Amino acid sequence: MKLLAAALVVSALAVLSPALVQKKIPKAQGHNQCPLGYVNTLGTTCTSPICYKMMPTNGEACPSGWMNVGAGYCRKE
Repeated sequence: MKLLAAALVVSALAVLSPALVQKKIPKAQGHNQCPLGYVNTLGTTCTSPICYKMMPTNGEACPSGWMNVGAGYCRKE
């Protein structure tokens, strides 16, 4: 019975784990930091527990409906 309970817990964790996957974005060219809401992975990517719609600024202002979150990125409002 304990073995069955342990198997159910392990299988439940395997099913729920995709919900914990974090959204990754590459660091913008020329930037060593991550945008607001993202954590630096100490490599070439940034990660966030929330999936934001992001786009690089490429050195220009963010279009209407987008806000500048720093580190070379705009986020959909």
